[in-house]
Amino acid sequence: MVSEQPSAPARRPKGEPRFPGGPVADPAGSHHERRIRSFQPRRSRVTTGQGEYLERLWPQWGLDIDGQGTLDLDAMFDGLPVVLEIGFGMGEATAEMAAADPGTGILAVDVHTPGQGNLLGLAERGGLTNVRVANGDAIILLREMLPPQSLDGLRVYFPDPWPKARHHKRRIIQPDFLTLAAPRLKPGAVLHCATDWEPYAEQMLEVLNAHPAFENTQADGGYAPRPGFRPLTRFEGQGLDKGHVVHDLLFTRVAELPAA
Repeated sequence: MVSEQPSAPARRPKGEPRFPGGPVADPAGSHHERRIRSFQPRRSRVTTGQGEYLERLWPQWGLDIDGQGTLDLDAMFDGLPVVLEIGFGMGEATAEMAAADPGTGILAVDVHTPGQGNLLGLAERGGLTNVRVANGDAIILLREMLPPQSLDGLRVYFPDPWPKARHHKRRIIQPDFLTLAAPRLKPGAVLHCATDWEPYAEQMLEVLNAHPAFENTQADGGYAPRPGFRPLTRFEGQGLDKGHVVHDLLFTRVAELPAA
């Protein structure tokens, strides 16, 4: 007698969340757009705990960036000033900043599913009601879903440096990105970047110093000391272990934007 073999699990339909009620893959359908994105897709294993947090907490604290409609950040964060963080890895530094400053809301964007689940877990265990996790392309979020002058700050920590010369055009800190982000920032809002890749730091500094919508907080036009509110991140620790030098860049949005 031949025993029956268990049937293979049914394939998940394209676009359906990996976790019921959780984040959707490519929520805005932007994979076909030929442009710079705010992320580099990564495939990583989601632990049982991370998956449980995604299923249970995403409906309450998660957001799919689908490009449909304008967000009401006042309602989302109960009137708190809001900082947008693009790329948060596993979320440890984000959770630490949220705990240290409960009077500021953090809208944290990434496409790394394990990191999304991990940050949701950190937020729940730490009672961090000032964190929301967004899934998708931050370019679409800025372009289509955030109203003018709705952000009190923008943080881009350790973005992909795209070290090969032919890939430099994929770096997120570019003039077009700054022009897109500036109107969503309030006058005086702080744009804070950090990188441990020296050539990228130099390019960031050059691009930011040249952009008319931003002013360097440093009188000499150079890098800033690491501010106390930015904890050491996982990526920073890896870079320091390799002997890299970490550069922080702190710029403010000017009071009046230049005419388009």
